Amino acid sequence: MGVALAAALSSAALVAGPAPSSAAPDKPSPDKPGADKPQLPKSTPRAQIKVAYDKYTLPNGLVVILHEDHSLPLVAVNTMVKVGSRFEEPKRTGFAHLFEHLMFMGTKRVPTKAFDAWMEAEGGWNNAWTSEDRTDYYDVGPAHVLPLLLWLEADRFSSLAAEMTKDKLDVQRGVVRNERRQRTENEPYGKVELRLPELLYPPGHPYHHPVIGSHEDLQAATVEDVKSFFNRFYVPNNASLVVAGDFNPGEVKPLIEKWFGAMPKASLPAAPVAPAAKLGKIVRETIPDKVELGKVVIAWHSPARYAPGDAELDLLSVVLTEGKASRLYKALVYDQPLAQEVSAVQSSGDLGSSFQIEAIAQPGVPLAKLEAAIDAELKKITGEAVTADELIRAKNQYETGFVSRLQSVVARASMLNQYETFVGDPGWAEKDLERYRAVTADALLRTAKSTLDPNARVIIHCVPQEKQSAPQGAGGAK
Repeated sequence: MGVALAAALSSAALVAGPAPSSAAPDKPSPDKPGADKPQLPKSTPRAQIKVAYDKYTLPNGLVVILHEDHSLPLVAVNTMVKVGSRFEEPKRTGFAHLFEHLMFMGTKRVPTKAFDAWMEAEGGWNNAWTSEDRTDYYDVGPAHVLPLLLWLEADRFSSLAAEMTKDKLDVQRGVVRNERRQRTENEPYGKVELRLPELLYPPGHPYHHPVIGSHEDLQAATVEDVKSFFNRFYVPNNASLVVAGDFNPGEVKPLIEKWFGAMPKASLPAAPVAPAAKLGKIVRETIPDKVELGKVVIAWHSPARYAPGDAELDLLSVVLTEGKASRLYKALVYDQPLAQEVSAVQSSGDLGSSFQIEAIAQPGVPLAKLEAAIDAELKKITGEAVTADELIRAKNQYETGFVSRLQSVVARASMLNQYETFVGDPGWAEKDLERYRAVTADALLRTAKSTLDPNARVIIHCVPQEKQSAPQGAGGAK
């Protein structure tokens, strides 16, 4: 962990152990192999991540987390609600995300469009996002604007449903349907994103439908649906609030208690559950799309968020596709080449995850040949443990990305709320990172073998629409 990096993490303190006996790298010597590469000390202790915070709970159940950082006159407010697309009712897919948009439509005290206008007039901004498992709202601004940010959040959190109208609903359902058209239906390879959950999970499973939902279900939503959803999930005992940045806790706590403390708590519906999804065969599909080059997508069911194997698969994705020395990049993009680009990701969820590999073919490369080349590399990585150098490189790359994200006070606010939401401990960062540091080559091999089953996966060939009947060699599927 570099000194410069530690300095950048203003209040995310990195606490290092004893300094190594020799901190300076060896001097280059023309007589030594690799003389142009400094030899790093092998006993350098790992730094520890400690993001200071104060956590307490209001009588109505709202969890409050305060994180002071006075290095810049900036504040962030993050409100995380434990609801996402897996909580949606039948025939109401896309509702959690639609509701995220409706939260910006104003109340009796904050007329439509005033939420953004008032915040921006003071130099602030805001946004939100929705996943299968949660919805996250965040506001950012100069330190002096914090009372306004808190008041605006408390206002819409407490009274949005009372002011909901069909006109407001129609505006935002139109925005969301356009978002579906722009980001998936008319985005290159976007149709794969819509179809993959349906192929991975059976009908009735909470992850069967995409977060964006269907046009039919969005169009069918009513004002009563909005009010019912709000009353079930947008209650203080189903949310947590993080205030991060340059503020005085003695001044902020009374404001939080005044504006959020009056909200009544409510009984929460049981969170949807489902048995671990399994594929007993290869599920194969060809999807024509308006693309120039074909793409291979392969997906497996994998361990749930933070479960054993989850960290191993994050590191496996690095070994496979991060950097020019990674296995799939080197084999498919550099050595042969068969692919324009290749990526791998462990997409973690509460009820289970999916591990996905995607590769866009070079012009003229049949997708069957590209798929076979991916399988050849997967056979190697499920047959023999990765080398020590590969594992160290993957851990270092992952840790650099993990820590670099914490330079932003906005990211730190999100991280604190994420750990509070998923494990009930805002300070779980160090334990989370330790999962990765503890991965061994044998553990990674066991996880790769148990997850990347060649006979239990989804394989999608996304082919150029106008060339789907073209012969092999034109970039299409067989």
